[in-house]
Amino acid sequence: MLSAQIDESLKYLGEEPPSLIPKVFAPDMISKPGESEFGSVFSKDGTEFFYGVDINGRAETRYTRLEKDSWTTPKTIISHKSYGHNDPFLSPDEYRLYYISDRPLNGKGSNKDHDIWYSEKRPYGWSKPINAGVNINSDRNEYYMSFTNDGTMYFSSNVAAEKNNNSDFDIYTSKFIDGEFQKPKKLSDAVNTKAYEADVFVAPDESYIIFCATRKNGLGRGDLYISFKNADGTWTPSKNMDEPINSKNHELCPFVTKDGKYLFYTSNQDIYWVDAKIIQQYRSP
Repeated sequence: MLSAQIDESLKYLGEEPPSLIPKVFAPDMISKPGESEFGSVFSKDGTEFFYGVDINGRAETRYTRLEKDSWTTPKTIISHKSYGHNDPFLSPDEYRLYYISDRPLNGKGSNKDHDIWYSEKRPYGWSKPINAGVNINSDRNEYYMSFTNDGTMYFSSNVAAEKNNNSDFDIYTSKFIDGEFQKPKKLSDAVNTKAYEADVFVAPDESYIIFCATRKNGLGRGDLYISFKNADGTWTPSKNMDEPINSKNHELCPFVTKDGKYLFYTSNQDIYWVDAKIIQQYRSP
């Protein structure tokens, strides 16, 4: 990571900050025509960027960083000729890079369900993929992940859905205690329904979550919803974030930068960003 004396204007790829109207992030460098970009995450100092790109149905994770006064050309850091690696997210200490993959546990054979994996930061780069373990992963699909300040993981799974039902995902939490993830707990019906709830971002202080859901009366294939945590630990009924966040397209993969300034998400196969002040308008009076 770079020192704290970095020029603020160079952070976030040196892009002009967005207003309360979302715009495509870094067109031609990150959000490229003809490619499909998905989950993304910046380091806490805003000088490293990880994001997923789908190449002909197989996802890979790319990376760029700020060196001196310019950003490096994005390069692929996690990929496989047969299996995908998507939706990167950094652990709170940034020594683990988490992602989802359909690779089998032994790394051989035909594709399996999606699990949550991670690589550890080493002097030479990132380690080979490590499965997040049986308390997180099941024989069904686990998607996306984000973390609170204390390391609690929020993620989604269809483990409780009927067999062969890939449209019923729920959001779960798992505390990280003594180096191990604990048995996950499903969020209440203020958040979860019999429909699809996934791609959850949790605020580091656990004050709110933003997630993708597919529900009746939505604007498109999938919309972003938001729920706030009450003082008693319960969640407010989730709200559709509506326009200008949601559209007739598919909105997913939300992420709010560590400084709380910007909300990133994917729409129409590009990465968008918007001033995170927009989140406040969804709070109840």
